[in-house]
Amino acid sequence: MSASVSADDGGRARREPVWPRLRELGRTPDGQRRLLEGGVLALAGVLLATATINDLVRQTHTNHRLDADLRTWRSYAHRDYHNLSISQDVRGLSTREVVCGNTAPGGLKQRVQLCLVITGPVKRGRRTVSGGWYLPPRAENLRRYRYACFGPAVAEGRCPR
Repeated sequence: MSASVSADDGGRARREPVWPRLRELGRTPDGQRRLLEGGVLALAGVLLATATINDLVRQTHTNHRLDADLRTWRSYAHRDYHNLSISQDVRGLSTREVVCGNTAPGGLKQRVQLCLVITGPVKRGRRTVSGGWYLPPRAENLRRYRYACFGPAVAEGRCPR
């Protein structure tokens, strides 16, 4: 019987790793092959580590920016509400967010809402308000419901005429 088949397994071959079989045959894997495999494995590890670090840094910057957006809305509206909604522009590479919140105490979307378009970099914990609009109670943030628009939102066609 061969070394890879045992007598008590019913004739089924047992799979063994390649390295021990090469040693049994008197051959050992050459150093160049091991060096190549080790290099490829190290390169894959570096690539995965770089991608992970890049993703963590990007997410940290996004969280910092969204936190600044909330502080900007609270400062602009002179309300310390924590029940705000943020819509991110995920289609492109812009950093334009729309933050909406009630203008009076109450549940989210139960009162008139002030929506601000916030753009630009974070400076001193806040960002720039580049425009906005109001929404009636219980209305979705759709163009047809927006009124009292201000800033570039009017020229960009974000509000009805």
